[in-house]
Amino acid sequence: MESIIQEFHDAEIGKVLSNEPLANHTTMKIGGPADILIEPKNITSLKKALEIIKRNNLKWRAIGRGSNLLVSDKGIEGVVIKLGDGMDHLTIEENTITVGGGYSLIKLTTILSKKGLSGLEFAGGIPGSIGGAVYMNAGAHGADISKILNRAFILFEDGTMEWLSNEEMEFSYRTSILQSKRPGICLEAELVLKTGVRDDIVRQLQKNKDYRRETQPWNYPCAGSIFRNPLPNFAGQLIESSGLKGYQIGGAKISDQHANFIVNAGNATAQDVLNLIEFVKEKIKEKHNIDLETEVEIVGRK
Repeated sequence: MESIIQEFHDAEIGKVLSNEPLANHTTMKIGGPADILIEPKNITSLKKALEIIKRNNLKWRAIGRGSNLLVSDKGIEGVVIKLGDGMDHLTIEENTITVGGGYSLIKLTTILSKKGLSGLEFAGGIPGSIGGAVYMNAGAHGADISKILNRAFILFEDGTMEWLSNEEMEFSYRTSILQSKRPGICLEAELVLKTGVRDDIVRQLQKNKDYRRETQPWNYPCAGSIFRNPLPNFAGQLIESSGLKGYQIGGAKISDQHANFIVNAGNATAQDVLNLIEFVKEKIKEKHNIDLETEVEIVGRK
């Protein structure tokens, strides 16, 4: 790996780290090391990095701000590309914005609300990146990214890049085409918002932030909702009605505040979380005859 790390340095792609603990890069504060972690300084640098990756036949995957992500205790083989500084550009032209995949969702909602642009208030308090939000079709309060996305610039597994329209993204509940049919990551998104009354937009955004703070355990390391809602049911209600709030395996605990959150209550391992996920699935199947599916993305060495 030393020669490959040197290649990345020589190409001046940005930050390059070896055997970097991914617990430092996830909101759950869990995860073993990446063989190599790089943080490209722009899209051109990312293209150079991918050329090196392909030339050396390395495995790779991308992450954003590490929310909605559970990384194996054994880490991730190959190269982890972190979309962060350098991939967080923002351009606002009237009601159309173009934003880098590494841009903070919380920061973006605040900026847009102050400019009187409406459509992203639902994301108030969601601690992810734009790229991750597009990938997962993030949503809350009856709205989601699919309602405002015009097109997205996607990096595919083979290293090619392409703009996809809203229709081509094939959005549905917490999913997009990027998760299965055409695996890829969002490098840039073009969003179309509506002009509204600034004070009303700011007020609604704050209301959504307050609701999230009051009902979800963001004072603990966590990854957001663990399970998809098996509509018309809600995962949190099913888990709570089964008496599982507060149930703990190792350092992983079902939140006392919201039952669809598993928190790192102290030195939790990924295996603790996986064991707790399986325990919850078994109990919900037994009590409600419903098969829960995870919303959190589980990645890394088995």
